[in-house]
Amino acid sequence: MKKNIRILLIEDSPQFREVLAFGLEDEGDMEVIGKFNTAEAAFRSLANAKSESIPDLILLDLGLPGISGLEFIPRLKERYPQIEILVLTQSDKKADILSAISHGAVGYLLKESSLMDIRQGIQTIMRGGASLDPVMARYVLSKQTEASVVADKNSKLSTRELQVLNLLAEGQVQKQIADQLDISPKTVGFHIGHLYLKLEVKNAPEAIHKAHQLGLFLPRE
Repeated sequence: MKKNIRILLIEDSPQFREVLAFGLEDEGDMEVIGKFNTAEAAFRSLANAKSESIPDLILLDLGLPGISGLEFIPRLKERYPQIEILVLTQSDKKADILSAISHGAVGYLLKESSLMDIRQGIQTIMRGGASLDPVMARYVLSKQTEASVVADKNSKLSTRELQVLNLLAEGQVQKQIADQLDISPKTVGFHIGHLYLKLEVKNAPEAIHKAHQLGLFLPRE
């Protein structure tokens, strides 16, 4: 017999919580095993739960009293990495979607989504996929594209060129860079020329500005 998807709801609106629970269980392939209005209450319940009472998926609101949904996600994933998280919220803030996904949520839907969309989102996640509101999905895709561009730019710079770039950003002149890296000023000039060419800039201030935009600076030790 096919096993029902075990779901735990964390939603502070009693009315929405009950309507959602009823709608999810209506077709019989999903079982709501817990309903909570705060993340703290849900976490206490999980800590005392037997293995058969651990949910497969948590449907999580972000705007909760006490610990917010965004704060809850990394805490939950650290303790229960096997539990999937689908955010269901009113927040369409792009910062919230990026934070939720980066901390371990595999889905992000708005509360204006239909019950069918929510059910399909849950089923998609339990099949190993991800479920995102269409507008949010486009934004995440654009951010992934930007990250790929940054990585590509970074890969084009050699280690020595990155070192020279960081020293330029510290305000060091060509001779100081040469002394610090134990190379000749002529070699420093060669690396600087390549930097300008690869970053498509004309001078040091432009190179530094472009490098900040692309996130190319090495972390300080």
